[in-house]
Amino acid sequence: MVTWFEIPVTDMNRAKTFYEKVFDIQIGLHKMEGIEMGWFPNKNESGIATGSLINAGEHYKPSNDGVLVYFYCDDVENEISRVEAAGGNVVSGKTQISEDNGYYAYFIDSEGNRIALHSQK
Repeated sequence: MVTWFEIPVTDMNRAKTFYEKVFDIQIGLHKMEGIEMGWFPNKNESGIATGSLINAGEHYKPSNDGVLVYFYCDDVENEISRVEAAGGNVVSGKTQISEDNGYYAYFIDSEGNRIALHSQK
């Protein structure tokens, strides 16, 4: 049911570099009037981006106690192992939820947002 998410940032270049290193991806920058966005690459069949980094002034403030976004990974160990070298902090390493529901891990990104990872293995 989720169609879009926005992760607040205060320094777009720092955040873009962080997420590109952690996920081994390229983020496309897009500027609109008063808003700077870093779109995550599309990984679904729709062909439409599903989320973005966003720098939009006072309406978007990074936080580690707001909504928690989970990114799906092949194995969370891959991405969580790159967090600290990219400038973030690991809060919880790879942890099994259950045999049926896989694993999670979460971290604080370069901007101060709490972000989670999920994988089946």
